[in-house]
Amino acid sequence: MRYLPLGQTGVQVSELCLGTMTFGEGWGFGGIDDAQADAIVGKSLESGINFIDTADVYSAGDSELILGRAIKGERRNKFVLATKALGKMGPGPNDSGLSRFHLVRACEESLKRLGTDRIDLYQIHGFDANTPVDEVIRGLELLIQSGKILYPGFCNLAGWQAALMLGRADALGANRFVSAQMYYSLVGRDVEHEVVPLCHHEKLAFLPWSPLAGGFLTGKYRRDDAKKPEGSRFATSKFGEFPPVDKAKGFDVVDKLVALAEKNGTTPATLALKWLLCKPIVTSVIIGVKRIDQLVENLRATSLSACADDINTLDEMTAPSDLYPNWMIQRQAQSRRL
Repeated sequence: MRYLPLGQTGVQVSELCLGTMTFGEGWGFGGIDDAQADAIVGKSLESGINFIDTADVYSAGDSELILGRAIKGERRNKFVLATKALGKMGPGPNDSGLSRFHLVRACEESLKRLGTDRIDLYQIHGFDANTPVDEVIRGLELLIQSGKILYPGFCNLAGWQAALMLGRADALGANRFVSAQMYYSLVGRDVEHEVVPLCHHEKLAFLPWSPLAGGFLTGKYRRDDAKKPEGSRFATSKFGEFPPVDKAKGFDVVDKLVALAEKNGTTPATLALKWLLCKPIVTSVIIGVKRIDQLVENLRATSLSACADDINTLDEMTAPSDLYPNWMIQRQAQSRRL
């Protein structure tokens, strides 16, 4: 297991991060109970994972509650603990969003559910167009100064939104984001257009979520199957097929992934994770599992010696087309090279 810096901090995090969206019943992603969570957290720690991620909205707070019980005692300080705020946590008009009013309450409630005195990485779960950017930044700064959170991060922002917030944090003399948690997989590479270059330039930790595209890249979904496999995420989640996948191109990727995995003596899931771990921008890949055997399969990606040509084949096959103005920027840059 490699350990990499969490952005421009002195914190070192494992190249795999345990995601806990599967903890609890609420969203239909896993239904992991206390006993299962305790086993998964224990195996993760034993295997070198020191980074763990959740969110207040996962199973309406149950994910944080179950995780809090699983990391209590000596385990707590062996993990870099991350959670998020934004989503609706109650029926009231101020029970969601990124206002200082909601952020402070959301953080305090997360601390209670997690049974801890601090949150190591506190991430805004998206953009709140109803709250001024400066208020969001000042709200996060208040939480940092009070010792309730150590570092701020963001999830699911457009490149311009993240750049705006980084700039305003600098202007206000506030702590800036140290990380970006974004959807990234072999069948979801849109972030390469704007967010990946931003993270490279600003030296942010890049944390891919749903690296297997909701299980699509495990090979369990095939183009000739009319039904979704029983118990699969696409079949049980209240969000349906999440994240969305372009099936016309996606099944071609799965076919190639299955063939190359067999050639390398591994599974499609392990090879798909290995592709991500080979990306220089990636700091830690967030994995979500329902069972110990799935965790073990994912862990194999850290030691897999896949053929470089096969990784390059997957990379070239799934590379997104350049969008304007990116292709113009590249062309102009090339014209200026001597």
